[in-house]
Amino acid sequence: MLRRRESTQDAGRSDAVTRRHAAGGRTARENIADLVDEGSFVEYGRFAIAAQRQRRSLDDLIARTPADGLLAGTARIGGAACAVLSYDYTVLAGTQGAIGHRKKDRLFEIIERLKLPTVFFAEGGGGRPGDTDIPTVSSLEIRAFALWAGLSGLVPRIAVVKGRCFAGNAVIAGAADLIVATQDSSIGMGGPAMIAGGGLGEVAPDDVGPISVQAPNGVVDVVVADEAEAVATTRKLLGYFTGSTESGPVADQTALRTMVPERARRAYRVAPIIETLADAGSVTVLREKFAPEMVTALARIDGRPVGILANNTMVMAGAITAAASDKAARFLQLCNAFGLPVVSLVDCPGYMVGPAAEAEALVRRGSRLLVAGAALTVPLVAVILRRGYGLGAQAMCGGSLHEPLLTVAWPGAHLGPMGLEGAVRLGLRKELEAIADDDEREQAVRAATAAAEENARALNSAALFEIDDVIDPAETRGLIAATLAAAAEHERPAARARFVDTW
Repeated sequence: MLRRRESTQDAGRSDAVTRRHAAGGRTARENIADLVDEGSFVEYGRFAIAAQRQRRSLDDLIARTPADGLLAGTARIGGAACAVLSYDYTVLAGTQGAIGHRKKDRLFEIIERLKLPTVFFAEGGGGRPGDTDIPTVSSLEIRAFALWAGLSGLVPRIAVVKGRCFAGNAVIAGAADLIVATQDSSIGMGGPAMIAGGGLGEVAPDDVGPISVQAPNGVVDVVVADEAEAVATTRKLLGYFTGSTESGPVADQTALRTMVPERARRAYRVAPIIETLADAGSVTVLREKFAPEMVTALARIDGRPVGILANNTMVMAGAITAAASDKAARFLQLCNAFGLPVVSLVDCPGYMVGPAAEAEALVRRGSRLLVAGAALTVPLVAVILRRGYGLGAQAMCGGSLHEPLLTVAWPGAHLGPMGLEGAVRLGLRKELEAIADDDEREQAVRAATAAAEENARALNSAALFEIDDVIDPAETRGLIAATLAAAAEHERPAARARFVDTW
């Protein structure tokens, strides 16, 4: 009997496996085998079947609904103890069955008890209306979603999505800390049937929430080509939350001296700076297409996992928009929850201003970054690459230049209470209005701005001890590593009282 039941898994379901492979996918068991350390998966509930005995024969259920379409268990990934769950799209389109919900409840309680980082392959069509064995009217008493959401901030949770992921399955993904999704994914709070049932028309499954929508809007953290890349990316992401490693190869740090243009208005790519500071090959950029004016990435410096926040001057000059603040604030919360130090690379002209910006609730959303920064208990190191102006620069530094454990600037950096030309035009408004000739007035603005730039140099700021040091860019990595190593020698401060989010 045991061998017969085991034969209903992948090896005994060649038709289902063949269809899955023909569609360009892998089976749930293949993904788990690729993800976990060999021989480490301890499965729970492998002999479960769908709760449909009133409408289907037992033999049919055993053959076609193994594990009730949900694989679940504990394992090791890169040597670290973890939990792994996966809906099985070859079983009733990966829908959520009554027995599967029980399995999730069981695993979620074990995850909480053992503090296990978790990976959940979430592909599937949502709730399953066809189960008959368990009497129910609404099924709204199911605890799985509350238990899963309750793990937020307790253990890192990564959701992996391939293909269609709707309704309850999408909520599992959406409540995770990070989402890795393949290019062919479609993620939505309701699938085509629910959309049609709500009188909203006929929508093709792949048009509900394609990656072309869910990457720019920030739903998906990392977009990958296929499940093999998704698994490799997930292993890398999980590694950031499971401790330090030996330091990897390091790029030539002297290259940093020429990566930032001297001209304040000339844009440049910040990604090469991040990659040079970090251990080679250790950087993973999150939510790359969402609010690209703000870069959020996980990386390692001298083997230590860190979160990196950076202004991207290629978009909006690196100003902090409402979306950028949302992105950065949540990233700080993620790092703080799981003990990752934060490195902030600042080249910020301030918060974006104007009627269009205010229409996006900038007052509330922009303030999220300040509130999240004030709640940090992990070490923060700030590096002023070129410009540090106004409240935006303060927000990038946890609220003040003296909030980080170390705040340094590169030699060409300038700091000020607002953009220098704007400060000149505002502060000298009466004097400028008294100059009748337009060319002469603009010449006066340029002269006054040049004087302001001279005063705003990082060395002058350092002379008044507004920042801790002005450094050779080539020394940046070493100073960050030394500061974080010193911080690691001391117990992390107790978490502050939970804050009320501004938005």
